[in-house]
Formats: sequence, C-alpha cells, structure tokens
Amino acid sequence: MPSPPSLRADFVWGVSTASYQIEGAVQEDGRGASIWDTYCRQVGRIANGDNGDVACDHYHRYAEDIELMRALGIGAYRFSVAWPRILPAGRGAVNEAGLAFYERLIDAVLAAGIEPWLCLYHWDLPQALDDHGGWVNRDSALWFADYVAVVARHFGDRVKRFATFNEPSVFTLFGYALGKHAPGIADRTDLAHGAGVEVLRSLVPAASIGAIHNYQPCYASPDTPQNGAAAQLIDAFWNRAFPDPQLLASYPPSIAGAFEPYQQAGDMAAICRPVDWFGLNHYSPIYCKADQNAQLGFSFSDAPTHLGRTGIGWPIHPDAFRETLMAIAGRYRLPIYVLENGYGGPEQADASGQITDLPRIEYLSAYTQAMRVAIAAGVDVRGYFVWSLLDNFEWAEGYVQRFGLVHVDYPSQQRTPKASAGWYAQMIAASRPDVGTGTARHAET
Repeated sequence: MPSPPSLRADFVWGVSTASYQIEGAVQEDGRGASIWDTYCRQVGRIANGDNGDVACDHYHRYAEDIELMRALGIGAYRFSVAWPRILPAGRGAVNEAGLAFYERLIDAVLAAGIEPWLCLYHWDLPQALDDHGGWVNRDSALWFADYVAVVARHFGDRVKRFATFNEPSVFTLFGYALGKHAPGIADRTDLAHGAGVEVLRSLVPAASIGAIHNYQPCYASPDTPQNGAAAQLIDAFWNRAFPDPQLLASYPPSIAGAFEPYQQAGDMAAICRPVDWFGLNHYSPIYCKADQNAQLGFSFSDAPTHLGRTGIGWPIHPDAFRETLMAIAGRYRLPIYVLENGYGGPEQADASGQITDLPRIEYLSAYTQAMRVAIAAGVDVRGYFVWSLLDNFEWAEGYVQRFGLVHVDYPSQQRTPKASAGWYAQMIAASRPDVGTGTARHAET
C-alpha cells in the first residue's frame, strides 16, 4: 500500500473510546452515579435493557486494551474521563481512587509510546448535578470549570491534548430536546466550553485544545423547496449551533432568536475562546424533510436507495465526508482532527472465533480515501481516529451494534482483533514507514 504523498509527516493515526461505553465498574472505588446510570434503569430506554455497569470492563482490563492499541501501531488514543469517577457528587470532594485509575491509564498509554488525548466530557454528567438542573443551570459552567481544574492539575504534566466536549449537538438535541438520550427531558442547555478552555490555558500553558463536533451535510429528501428549508434549519441546529459561537462569536442567524432568552451580557465573549484545532466526528450525511408536527419543524427521512448502508442503517457516502472537511476548513480555518469515523452493525464471530468484517474495511478504506482527496485539495487535516478500538455500549442501541476494530465477547470479556484491525495496522505502517511491517503482522494474529 503506497504512502499517500499528501499526508503530513506528523499525521496522527489513532483510535477513540468513551468512559461510560467501556469502563464498567460503575459502583467501584467511590465512583458516583451518572445520568446514564439513571437513564439505563428506565424501562424501554435501551435496547434489550442493557446498561454500562460492566461494559468492556476497561477499568480492570486497560493494560490489555493498551497492548491492543500498541499492536495497531497508533500514535494517539482519545479517551474520556468520567466526571463522576473524579468528583462523585459532581463538585466538592475529590475521589482519589478515581484519580489513581486515570493516573495508571495515562502512564501506561505513554509507556506504550502512544499520546493520550483527553476528552473532558463525553456525556456522563454526574447525576448529582443533574438533580440541580444539569446543563440548564447556569452554574453548570462553574461546576465544569472546577472539574476541569482538578483534571488539569493532576494530569496536565503528562497530557497536552484536551477536548472540552464531545458532540454537544447530539447530547443536547437528543437528551434535552428529543428525549432520546439521557437525561431524557426537553429543555435547552448552556455549555461550559469557554470556561473549560480558560482553565486549561491557565493550568496547562502548553496544552493543545479543541472541541469535538458531530458535523454532517444535511440534504433534503425528497428535494423540494420546503424540505430544502428544513435541511438548512437542521444544518444550523445540528452542525453550527455550537462551533459558530465557540469559534465565530455568533449563532447562525436563522436560529439566533432561539438562544436570545437564555443569554446574558458577556456570554458570547465567555463562550468564544481561542482553540487550536477542530475535532470532527463524522459517519454519514443527514437526510431530512419539513414536518410541522415535529418539535423543531423537521424530521429525518430516508436516504437515496442507491447509497449503501452500514449495519446500523446509516447511509455510506464518502463524498459527503470530503464535502464536510472542505466546509469546515472554509468556515472555521482551523487544523482538523477527525476524532471519530467508523462502521457499526451487528456482528458475530465465525466458527473459528474470527471476525472477517469486510464491510468495515471497505467503509474505512473509502472514507480515508475521501479524506486524502480533501487533503490534496488543501484541507489541513492532521489526524484520523477510528471509532472505536473496542465493541462497546452504544448508548440507546446497547450492545446490539458493534463499532470496534476489536471484538468483545461480553460474557467472557475476551478480546479478538477483527480483520479490520489488521487492515488499519497495515495502512498505518504503509503511511508511516518508521512503524515497520512487524506491527501490522502482530495486529493480525
């Protein structure tokens, strides 16, 4: 596999995970409850009544998982810290056992020659804070700043890459407006991104900071004027409601009025703090139509039938990924790191215990090629991370859908690298000759 000439010499290949989706140990070593612990107990919320109580048991098996990463030859690991493991009540007393876990994890990642990328919030808000209003309480910015300070003081000597939030559009629209994710209520939210950036700048002067946004082209389906207007509206809510104020100091004009009742003097200056990169999560485009009966005036619709679909049912459209990279580069003018991209679906091992996941390989191959086309056109993409290292708890889908390069047999917790793990290792080795071919062979065994 030839090395693409358009890639930077320091291009970062990585994998991503999230605390609630893999850690388990939800009642161990002083961890407090999160909103997802609560949400999973509500009947009918999660497929098969699943929960994250054990998940991938990463809390106890992190050393094994780091060895899997080392075998892939990745340069970076994006993980998230569980706020309720650090501050069980969300604020106040610090849980030393929780800090000790992340100390061990970070030290082991570094010892494996992998750079840790720490995401501060990947949806698992402490339940104790949600009891006080959660993100709709203006004090949430102060709560978040205090939490960030604890993390920065303890890990900032070793971690230099920080993301404030993962996919704020998803956890707010799904959790607060549509009621499909925890905490399952309908309301607006006010994020603490700016406060977190300021704390990190103060306590970790050498930090490289960004936020991670789920950004997807929005297409009208069927293509009518009314549906086109709906597509523009969902683009504003889904793609630009958070990065625009964070990076451009304004809300998209078409939806700015929705935020005015919740703003106070000085809010935009506090939100828009300089960051170093744009974190992109992307899987597929969005197809939508006007729907006057829907809460926000639009609903999702079917993708064109000529497009393939992943096992989870998302349309496969690599050119939409290229289009997304081009749009972000033009609008925000920041270096881009793709921090989630991957293929999900139900999977089972064959009789020999192996998983030959050719659809995932085809998907990753097509999407990384689309990324390279964007780079050749001048887009400053500096890294690509697969979602995910492991099969894991996929939120409302429970354990039905699998996104991992590594198969997890949940009853036994046995890890088995899939064919895609070998493919990814080979691609990394080909694009970074210093890695060598031995890594790729290791990952395949």
